[in-house]
Amino acid sequence: MKVLIVGGTGLIGGHAALWLAERGHAVTLAARNPAPSDTPLGKLPFLKGSYLAGDFTLPMLAQFDTLIFTAGNDIRHVPEGDDQTQHWQRANVEGVPNFFKLAREAGIGTAIYVGSFYPQAAPHLVEKSAYIRGRKLADDGARALNAPGFRVCSVNAPFVIGTVPQQIVPSLQAHAHYALGRFPQVPLFAMPGGVNFISTTSLTAAIVGAIERGIGGKAYLVGDENLTFQEYFGAMVRAAGGNDELPIIDREHPMLPDSAIYAGRGGTIYYEPPADETALLGYARQDVKRTLHEIVEFYR
Repeated sequence: MKVLIVGGTGLIGGHAALWLAERGHAVTLAARNPAPSDTPLGKLPFLKGSYLAGDFTLPMLAQFDTLIFTAGNDIRHVPEGDDQTQHWQRANVEGVPNFFKLAREAGIGTAIYVGSFYPQAAPHLVEKSAYIRGRKLADDGARALNAPGFRVCSVNAPFVIGTVPQQIVPSLQAHAHYALGRFPQVPLFAMPGGVNFISTTSLTAAIVGAIERGIGGKAYLVGDENLTFQEYFGAMVRAAGGNDELPIIDREHPMLPDSAIYAGRGGTIYYEPPADETALLGYARQDVKRTLHEIVEFYR
């Protein structure tokens, strides 16, 4: 395959890129900034640009037969001072389908949108959150372009954890350093609530499964383990060498602020991904605890 991964220098896109490249596929990364040249991602072909700025043209996209889109905007990407609702409208609701339309016009045959689990796993939040509504409309808009010769499906993931060689993911780095005791001024605790988690290893397998076997127009909800935040941070602390069970304290957590928890502090979004879809996509489960240990060792 000749694959373009938009958002290819990030955690999700980067992991998928290296997996595909190691198996002989021609992989090109697209992002606003390249990965450092001395890293594995930095050695892959690169297209500099933003899908929102109109930097990608039909001739540029016509080089590829497969698109993986991992650049959906979340709270980390809202420019300072911008209205969040307007940003979601421009970046997700309008920007994603417009880019997929361009990909269809360029002759790309298969397109995978890596989206968010919220609209499928917690549909009651769609009308309560402009962000979640934006992710749903981005997904719906991309899949609506499915047509003969342009197969589109989405792989909608929960909280994604993992590592990419020589790549720093600031949020996961902070979580690992927290577990390793490198923030002595911050006490070890967990807030109430929990969510579903998936590793980059499992998610990459699901993305590849969608490329190979996904049904056009389908939205696939993927996921692995439901963990309380006490279990999540506790597993990291144990991987770092600690033994004490973390206390649960009902206050905002410095490593996972309330603004990033759309179910609300104390809320849970637990689910089992459909077994038939898990089998179709071919990704393994029960990989979260191993990955949390891997993350701690990576940042140790």
